[in-house]
Amino acid sequence: MSEPSHTLVVGCLVRNAQDELLLIRHHKRGWEIPQGRVEEGESLIDAIHREVREEAGIEMVLGPLAAVWSKVTLPSAVIFTFLGSYRSGELAPTGDSAEAAWLTPVEALELVTNGVMKQRLQALLGFDGTINYRAYSVKPYQIVQEGILGGAPLLRP
Repeated sequence: MSEPSHTLVVGCLVRNAQDELLLIRHHKRGWEIPQGRVEEGESLIDAIHREVREEAGIEMVLGPLAAVWSKVTLPSAVIFTFLGSYRSGELAPTGDSAEAAWLTPVEALELVTNGVMKQRLQALLGFDGTINYRAYSVKPYQIVQEGILGGAPLLRP
């Protein structure tokens, strides 16, 4: 039996002083929050700061962990999503992002068309201090388990 393998991913919903949201336009996936893989030997915290810097060109102040997602179909991944606030810098997308923009929540929800990304954005916008958890599969996309970490028992649909 082989050892299980999961990719670790971090993402962050960054807000500015005008309560606008930072989104980047990925070349393949379209509009989404800044996110990416945790590199070998890198902490989650260092990874999310690096991803926001690389994809949007800004520095941010990291806030709370807001949601954890598990992609259970191959290649499997565990996605840690945080909230953050703008600290400094000008938008300057590089690498995987073709564009970066500050958008109102309504504009952001209209631009994000990928089902997983839209649900992730909605969960982050609705953060109430409890950490949301969802496990999902793709092809077709469906939620296979959801709940609150540290709260009531997790439910299976």
